[in-house]
Amino acid sequence: MDHSPATEPAPVLNFIEQIIEEHNLSGKYGGRVHTRFPPEPNGYLHIGHAKSICLNYGLAEKYHGKFNLRFDDTNPVTEDTEYVDAIREDVQWLGARWDDREFYASNYFDQLYAAAVQLIKNGKAYVDDSTAEQIAEMKGTPTKAGIDSPYRNRSIAENLSLFEQMKNGDFEEGTCTLRARIDMASPNMHLRDPIIYRIKKAHHHRTGDQWCIYPMYDFAHGISDSIEGITHSICTLEFEVHRPLYDWILAELGNYQPQQIEFARLNLNYTVMSKRYLKRLVTEGYVKGWDDPRMPTVCGLRRRGYTAEAIREFARRVGVAKRENVIDLSLLEFCVREHLNKTAPRVMAVLDPLLLTISNYPENHTEWLAAENNPESPESGTRQLPFSQTLYIERDDFMENPPKKYFRLYPGGMVRLKNAYIIRCDEVLKDASGKVIELRCSYIPESKSGEDTSGISVKGTIHWVSVAHALSAELRAYDRLFKDEDPMAKDNFLDSLNPDSLTVSKIWVEPSLSNTQAGDRFQFIRKGYYCTDQDSQPGQLVFNQTVGLKDSWAKETNKR
Repeated sequence: MDHSPATEPAPVLNFIEQIIEEHNLSGKYGGRVHTRFPPEPNGYLHIGHAKSICLNYGLAEKYHGKFNLRFDDTNPVTEDTEYVDAIREDVQWLGARWDDREFYASNYFDQLYAAAVQLIKNGKAYVDDSTAEQIAEMKGTPTKAGIDSPYRNRSIAENLSLFEQMKNGDFEEGTCTLRARIDMASPNMHLRDPIIYRIKKAHHHRTGDQWCIYPMYDFAHGISDSIEGITHSICTLEFEVHRPLYDWILAELGNYQPQQIEFARLNLNYTVMSKRYLKRLVTEGYVKGWDDPRMPTVCGLRRRGYTAEAIREFARRVGVAKRENVIDLSLLEFCVREHLNKTAPRVMAVLDPLLLTISNYPENHTEWLAAENNPESPESGTRQLPFSQTLYIERDDFMENPPKKYFRLYPGGMVRLKNAYIIRCDEVLKDASGKVIELRCSYIPESKSGEDTSGISVKGTIHWVSVAHALSAELRAYDRLFKDEDPMAKDNFLDSLNPDSLTVSKIWVEPSLSNTQAGDRFQFIRKGYYCTDQDSQPGQLVFNQTVGLKDSWAKETNKR
């Protein structure tokens, strides 16, 4: 019999890792792996960007390579330092580290201009006086070849002079552009003499008014990758048709050439994943900012209480694919729930209070009871909870006429108060309308948690807070921001907005939360996971609902 130790199965590589492994074996990049994340600073990052960050940084980390953060700041009209700062914070929060390799496309404006001049000198670029509409018409259609611009055969000397005049600000916006001279009959529309420079007389957040011409993304991107020594330029699938242009530009310039690889972008149901539409939600007041906890932005998810660890795990579970697909939002929520279950302290909060008085408990007496902070993490220790004669319990933990197998409180029934005593409901008080307003109960002194000698066994345990010690707080509960699985299927995605996506209510929490700080995460026992909001302050506590204990949304969807 073979008693040799079993070998671990080799980990399954995704298709990008397979390409990198092949390159490493062939020595294509000398065994180097150098990736980058190149966001445009024209909005805040969302969960789709988070997947890309995790992928690019994860590859660099796995292969002991390098990772750059590079801002693609080539459009001064839409960019702002606010976005730069927010992006930097989000990338760092997700766990990516770029050391001293923070770059900007604007770092390379001189080199990009020189590259454009070189293309002109090589007869591969020309200044076109056509309007944007004329250029679009000349490009033809995917099934019909384009036609040459009347300016396509300008001399090299004339193009050099005109391009310099563009740089010097001699022309107004929209009067001319610089186009690459490739092939107007190419089946790839992106090779039909694409625009590579345009005039924009706008103040740039880094270069000020030094430039009035700016490179297009397709031109700046590959050259920036080349300058930085990137080995694997990881892009989303929509850039697959741009790759021939990426390769053409670098080949024509004779530059070092990274390998562009495309993967399927992240698509989530019940979610909009376009910065343009997310910006509309913010600017038109449908949400309260980029960091509104209903938004799929990284800062919104962070404010809601999602953890970086959960987002990284979500990205790992989603994996890397070549085909577009839609991921169920409940998978992200599952990853959040799974991580918080291990790390979030348990506390007691009553969301819909019903008064409960223990008639045989000493009046004006406070007893301090030990409560574990997290049963999943014994090293988290315990805390002390105040217990008194008058408590709040959840209204739905009592039923006057319960069905069979109802294990919470009812007239004559018994339950355990968590971390405290067994009680029996003796009397139900109602107001004039018949609404239950108070329960009168009695407790079993010998049934104290951890010291129970009563011999009484009960099946139900409910949570509570002491009225004299409880803190009032504002709770912001969240539902899906959109009612439809695919909001973009609507003629107007705003028609899919859920009017009940935010509900604000007053709740009561245990006094241990008096010093909670923004970003602190908890499990409200038997209710779900919650996070202290940045609006919270001593005496005015505010909590955000992060995620429920179970996927209640899936149950509701199945009912429909």
